[in-house]
Amino acid sequence: MDAEKVNLFITTKGDNFPAESIPMIRERLENLPADREMAVMAMDFTNPILSIALSAFVGEFGVDRFIIGDIGLGIGKLLTGGGCGVWWLIDLFLIMGATKKKNLEKFLTSIS
Repeated sequence: MDAEKVNLFITTKGDNFPAESIPMIRERLENLPADREMAVMAMDFTNPILSIALSAFVGEFGVDRFIIGDIGLGIGKLLTGGGCGVWWLIDLFLIMGATKKKNLEKFLTSIS
């Protein structure tokens, strides 16, 4: 992938990944075969801000975890009412990082 497309990807979707992973993403994109460029550029990633909003409003039902793909944790939060509120409160601080990690996993899986 050429440098202009890599910069476009990083600019538009870089906030969806952990900051420390951006150099690695850049390197992987630069070495990406031309036939895979469109698939990667068209990928949708979960917005971490959306995850925080969902966690704040309906996190006790596990919706935030279902959205990022943590089905097991979502079911656990749903059945326990967000861990009687404790798990819900902790997740308000952790969900943004978890979302970014899940987006990175999705990216790495799609390019390998």
